[in-house]
Amino acid sequence: MSEGHDVQALSDVDIHVYEAVASQTVESGGAGMDGLVRACGLTEEEVRHSLTKLVEHGYVVPRGDGYGLGPHTFEVEY
Repeated sequence: MSEGHDVQALSDVDIHVYEAVASQTVESGGAGMDGLVRACGLTEEEVRHSLTKLVEHGYVVPRGDGYGLGPHTFEVEY
């Protein structure tokens, strides 16, 4: 991730989805849509919208049928 990205510019929903991706990636190597919807307690549409934003900014990357973490300069505690 370039230094121009500012994690503080993300919405609370985006951070929540990012944390779910991070948690599932640590546990299983990737995050699938069904697991993200369950973990976030959001609708699939809300999760997809957030993932689109996270992918556009490089925080999350598509990985196979799911998602993984992109390069980052911050830590997530969960």
